[in-house]
Amino acid sequence: MEVIGLDIGFGYTKATNGQRFIVFKSVYGEASELQFREQLLSDPDEEEYLHLEIDDHNYFVGELAERQSVERYFTLDQSQFVAEFTKVLALTPLSQMVERQEPVKLVAGLPISHYRRHRSELINILKGQHPLVIINKNGEREDSVVRVSDVKVVPQPFGTVMNLMLSDLGEVRDRRFLGEKIGVIDVGFRTTDYTIADRTRYSERGSKTTDTGISRAYATIAAKLQESSGINVELYRLYNAVDRGSIKIHGKRYDLKLVKEHAFSQLASQIATDANRLWANDWDIDRVMITGGGGAVLAPFMSSHLKGEIMPVEPGTDTRLNNVRGYWKYGKRLWTRGATATQTE
Repeated sequence: MEVIGLDIGFGYTKATNGQRFIVFKSVYGEASELQFREQLLSDPDEEEYLHLEIDDHNYFVGELAERQSVERYFTLDQSQFVAEFTKVLALTPLSQMVERQEPVKLVAGLPISHYRRHRSELINILKGQHPLVIINKNGEREDSVVRVSDVKVVPQPFGTVMNLMLSDLGEVRDRRFLGEKIGVIDVGFRTTDYTIADRTRYSERGSKTTDTGISRAYATIAAKLQESSGINVELYRLYNAVDRGSIKIHGKRYDLKLVKEHAFSQLASQIATDANRLWANDWDIDRVMITGGGGAVLAPFMSSHLKGEIMPVEPGTDTRLNNVRGYWKYGKRLWTRGATATQTE
């Protein structure tokens, strides 16, 4: 039995079995026949070659789709994302991590406001036997079956709480979280989740999802870039450019530093204002965690606007992985210790 944490996000899909992490852009495209497969130079940082055949459809996934597919698929619509993207994006890392026919137990997450609506649908999509074909970079095909025996879906930001609270064996390692009231701001690509874990119990009053994900800042950057260059750059193609602070279009380099800082500052202020308003009656929150891939970049802009004690992010921490690590640890607690469901489920 393999326990896997799976975080299917609008920006990136992340999965881990505790030893290995797979992270790729949540983009896929129709696979085409590659006329030349040899790599001109070796690249130690080469991304995973993700090429699958599922239900008689051939897919390139992640960076491979961005580089090779003529038709690429990417969405920020939650219903479309669950119905049309989940299966491909989930089976891609599972096919790389799990031996053929080995039973898999999954923990995955959903944004808080979409949890009740999409939980059963997500379980139905993921659970069961999934025959597929794995195609490697040499074009060699391997028939396989991913067998998902159990799926547990939790409110998304609780992954971060579980990551901090539990050890790799699923044991409680930091008992402070058993007695504290923690506010969590999870900034994803499309959404931001706000929730309160009051001595590990979910607070409905203090929880909601908004559409103020980091993609809102990216859309602002893309609009400014289109004004100056005339090119409409897809949001998922801006990730590296925003990190670098510049992008080259038709040989001309465009500086993104000022528009990036303005967009991030505006978004961070809005997210902090929403949190302060939502938690106005929860003045007894002990600490606030800022997590998610968007949280890492917005935290410096958000701290001056946010009320309460903010937990610092340790240097070198990839906050994109906080939830998926927590999902995996929670799965270990549920299934390898024989634990029963807790009130955070």
